[in-house]
Amino acid sequence: MTVKAVKMPCTSANVYTKVPDGGWGWTVAFAFFVVEALTYGIIKSFGVFFNDLMESFDETNSRISWIISICVFVQTFTAPLSTVLSNRFGHRLVVMAGGLLVSTGMVIASFARSVVDMYVTIGIVSGLGYCLSFLPTVTILSQYFDKRRSLVTAVASTGECFAVFSFAPAITALKEQIGWRYSMLSVGVLQLGITACGSLLRPIIIREQEEVKAQPPEESTETKYMLENEQTCTSIESIDSGVDITTSPSNVPGKTKAEPKSEEPKQHGQNPVENNSTPAEPKSKLLDFSVMRDYSFICYAFFGLFATLGFFAPSLYIIPLSRSLGISKDHSAYILSAMAIAEVFGRIFAGWVLNKKPIRKIYIELICVILLSVALVAFPFASGFWGLMICSVYFGFMLGTVAGTHIPLLAEDDVVGIERMSSAAGVYVFIQSLAGLAGPPLAGVLVDTTENYSSAFYSCAAGMVLGAVFLALVRPCKTGLCHQQQQQQQVEESTAGPPPELPDDFIDMDIGKAENSGKGSDSVV
Repeated sequence: MTVKAVKMPCTSANVYTKVPDGGWGWTVAFAFFVVEALTYGIIKSFGVFFNDLMESFDETNSRISWIISICVFVQTFTAPLSTVLSNRFGHRLVVMAGGLLVSTGMVIASFARSVVDMYVTIGIVSGLGYCLSFLPTVTILSQYFDKRRSLVTAVASTGECFAVFSFAPAITALKEQIGWRYSMLSVGVLQLGITACGSLLRPIIIREQEEVKAQPPEESTETKYMLENEQTCTSIESIDSGVDITTSPSNVPGKTKAEPKSEEPKQHGQNPVENNSTPAEPKSKLLDFSVMRDYSFICYAFFGLFATLGFFAPSLYIIPLSRSLGISKDHSAYILSAMAIAEVFGRIFAGWVLNKKPIRKIYIELICVILLSVALVAFPFASGFWGLMICSVYFGFMLGTVAGTHIPLLAEDDVVGIERMSSAAGVYVFIQSLAGLAGPPLAGVLVDTTENYSSAFYSCAAGMVLGAVFLALVRPCKTGLCHQQQQQQQVEESTAGPPPELPDDFIDMDIGKAENSGKGSDSVV
């Protein structure tokens, strides 16, 4: 079957007969690449401002960490709001509004006079913009692809890796020339590109092939009802007069049963035209919380909750850790860039593996999470530049395999499926908000208490191990729940009796009764 797209204006939706696995989806993938770079890429590169903010505001490590913590918390906590707005106003408008919020928050933050100002501008304003920009983009990208979904999403998500690789050295060099305030201002202006990418997110409508095929000409339902009623009446009158009309439904070949639909207007006194009118489609829910009754989704949400502890803290503390080991500032930036490059290959590798069939994607994700936990434990044992470089490359590769696939994996049948992905993504990211809020400050408190950056990586590893435990329970919960539903359905079918069958020709039976009663009355007379 050929994928057919209906040509519509640029501002209208793309209509396909099935998921295109390409087409305008490639433009959406490019937009997602840029949005990923200007959202998560900036968040992960924010560590280059840490020392400058500590010196300018005379604050501790943990208080500066709250900037990113509040940002990540607001980004994830407002995920259901992003889902509701996307379902109500469309993905394009929501992403464009999010881009304006991100840029506004970062620009105002460059004029901040205290760390509290940073909490409001970057933490709340930009955090809300990040949510409105990222989640609708990844959701609509999943709708444009089916067979290539894992690979395309993984490759497009490498935008944040290229951003970390390029932004970290560029911002470091720019700070030496114009200072950290004007550097942050430049980043805010650059993030206006999110608004341009949002304008490329054209909605997609999938229409079944049956609706596209040309239907053979048929008589209208009203004409059909009138003809059948007329034929029935004519048949009854003809039998009384001794004349047999072959147009009666009982005499037409292949019409041994009368259609029940022709009787419904008579029984209920409804107009046949009204009965044939297409019923109004029920309004789609802006946010479907029924996913919370799915045990497999609950386990997957807990996986995301604990795994989030290991997503952001390492990228924030890798430079301070390298400086504590006596590594220069330039070489520390190289370590962060190497981590970003390795994450690119990790995302592409994960997308390539998950694109293979047949394969149980949830198990591949579990293996990657376990290996990522090992990478986090390895950081405290690194010594020197090359030891930390090896750990960073290994961690970046494994982080890419998990970070680029954990949200698109919601579209798989092992979790919730593509039909409920939009609502599931909003609830899933919302649950992650607690870990996004607590992760970096918890690591900062441990560092301030122990005066050792290794404790931050241990806390991240502990959260990742707990996430692996819940991820391992997703598939058993799904299969167990489906098995119970099948058993319940079988019990209901066995208890319910067979549907009543109509006689072969109930019209003839009624006619026969009328004829016999007529003969009886004649004999009495």
